[in-house]
Amino acid sequence: MNFLRRAALTGAGAAITGAALAQSAPVAPIKPKVFTDFGLTRTDNYYWLNQPTDPAVIKYLNAENAYYDQQMAGAKENQKKLAQEIKNRIKQEDSSEPYRDNDYYYYTRYEFASEYPIYCRKKGSLIATEEVLLNGDEMGTGRPYFQIGDWAVSDNNQLLAFSVDTVSRRLYTLRFKNLATGKDYPERIANTSGEVVWAADNKTVFYVRKDVKTLLPYQVYRHTLGTDPKSDSFVYEEKDNTFNVAINRSKSRKYIGIELHSSLSSEYRYLEANAPTAQPKVFQKREPDHLYQVEHLGDKFYVRTNWQAPNYRLMVTPVATTSKATWTDALPRNPVIFLDNFEVFKEYLVLNERKGGLRQLRVVSLKDKQEHYIPFDEAAYTATVGINREIDTPLLRYNYTSLTTPPSIFEYDMSTRSGTLLKEQPVLGNYNKFDYATERVFVKSRDNKFIPMSIVYKKGTKLDGSAPLLQYAYGSYGYSQDPTFSAARLSLLNRGFVYALCNIRGGQEMGRQWFEDGRMAHKLNSFNDFIDCSEYLTKPREVQVGATKLKQQFTSPATLFAMGGSAGGLLMGAVVNMRPDLYKGVIAAVPFVDVVTTMSDPSIPLTTSEYDQWGNPANEDEFRYMLSYSPYDNVKNQAYPNMLVTTGLHDSQVQYYEPAKWVAKLRAMKTDKNLLLLHTDMAAGHGGASGRFKSIDDTARQYAFMLMLLGKNL
Repeated sequence: MNFLRRAALTGAGAAITGAALAQSAPVAPIKPKVFTDFGLTRTDNYYWLNQPTDPAVIKYLNAENAYYDQQMAGAKENQKKLAQEIKNRIKQEDSSEPYRDNDYYYYTRYEFASEYPIYCRKKGSLIATEEVLLNGDEMGTGRPYFQIGDWAVSDNNQLLAFSVDTVSRRLYTLRFKNLATGKDYPERIANTSGEVVWAADNKTVFYVRKDVKTLLPYQVYRHTLGTDPKSDSFVYEEKDNTFNVAINRSKSRKYIGIELHSSLSSEYRYLEANAPTAQPKVFQKREPDHLYQVEHLGDKFYVRTNWQAPNYRLMVTPVATTSKATWTDALPRNPVIFLDNFEVFKEYLVLNERKGGLRQLRVVSLKDKQEHYIPFDEAAYTATVGINREIDTPLLRYNYTSLTTPPSIFEYDMSTRSGTLLKEQPVLGNYNKFDYATERVFVKSRDNKFIPMSIVYKKGTKLDGSAPLLQYAYGSYGYSQDPTFSAARLSLLNRGFVYALCNIRGGQEMGRQWFEDGRMAHKLNSFNDFIDCSEYLTKPREVQVGATKLKQQFTSPATLFAMGGSAGGLLMGAVVNMRPDLYKGVIAAVPFVDVVTTMSDPSIPLTTSEYDQWGNPANEDEFRYMLSYSPYDNVKNQAYPNMLVTTGLHDSQVQYYEPAKWVAKLRAMKTDKNLLLLHTDMAAGHGGASGRFKSIDDTARQYAFMLMLLGKNL
């Protein structure tokens, strides 16, 4: 193999001489693999990179990492300083706000310099003696990767079930602990989704098994504590590989639920928690384009459903008759407001809604149907229902954050309409939210839609087009990107950066149609929206300040950076093919870029469950549309911006070889002299490094890359 090297650049402001870089970059051998579909021939020169056990593949990834180290050598000190700067904002010894559940107060805490949380509880009172459920820091010490997935305490408060992933493949091993004695039970149940639910008998748990190849959660099993897992009882298997399986327990604790869901359809099966060997009953049979979720309260089930309500509505049905024919509206609905989530209490309902792209909280009294909204006064914010395990209480826990307000937990008395701030996440280093400005704008798209964009910058930043700006978006799966605080982001804002969050089509920020308009044969809208936002950010605008009209410009193509991860990495790949001239640099984290080849292989994790998102290449129309934008297939002989691409060898969501192939092809075809780097974490997966401090290095890497391109030294 021909893996060429050259001496690293020196100094953060060193000139990036593209001709030299192009000569020194690793060269992936070309081994053509030909695909023929619907009379069209595609040649994949780097298909061979999909073999993680092949020494040649590992050698190539290591060569790219070595090349990355060489080219970023001049920024290494910057990265180290940034990581320390970010770390210095974190309160080392910290704990979460305790919540009450079944006469115990539960919380997590961190000790000084610890990577992983310690899970704790106190009985009856916050001044009671602390009990340690799990010491994550001890469990994760010495491991390249560690994550506690789910955990649940039995109804009698004496037993703990929990799951652990030590590879970052999202295949969790289920374990058990006796909280009275502190001893672990011997059984281990491997290859689970991580979820675990106790039955009411304090000895039975339900869990979901995954297919170890496709990573699809598809089987529900029942385990009796103290028995051999090989004898576990089969409960349910999902035969349709476009559906995922999940489990839960109702807030009332009365029911165990099996959630079956695809992108566009769902089904709920349930059994009583005190009858764990009973056969689960179907709540409402699945139907095309019908999504619903269920919660129990008293003699009723509440149902959030999109049946004849694209933006969802809340319905109710008696426990005895759950088919759709018996559902009635629990509340009058507003078709232009999107119902995102809901929470039940004995005397109240709380609805988490979206209006104008922002979340709001509506409180409804079940006694008299009187309702009100909890007021929020920032231009861009996020308000969500928090942890509320108790039903018979007027107290609502909710979470609040914004681009300038750190994550905060409020306790709100729904009867008196008064709230109390319980905790605001500390930000060390004299942080003052009033030193920063937030704007929320709606950018007119090329097809006359209005794209919400939330913007933050430090007051005093020059808005004359010279400021560097980081533009971020996701835009897939109906997953909404809300404006939230980042202590790490202050390292950019304090250095004159502007940050812009774009709610492009493909999410649900503006309702269900916003999602529909960004998937399948409408996916190009997502990319066009992002580009339209970029153009808005790089052009002058007129702003009214008091009685004066001012000309402002956020940034320019010479200082504009774009970033997205996973499906947002697909966004980055499409955008740099379409409008590479708009960006100084692009960061594509774990990018899903080889759309057609991946979606053509049902054995690859997530493929079959995402046909409703991207399409099924077995259908010609869908194949051709996907091919029209697939970043890997559309790499061309043109100039590209500076690019940093990251991945993880054990990635369970986007396999490492997608970004590796993409970078190899870009190297062979791009005509520019700009920097192209691939960094593979050889010990991590989709989420990067585990631990609260290890993961900071990933962020510092991205920031150092941008500052290097701007020639800035710390």
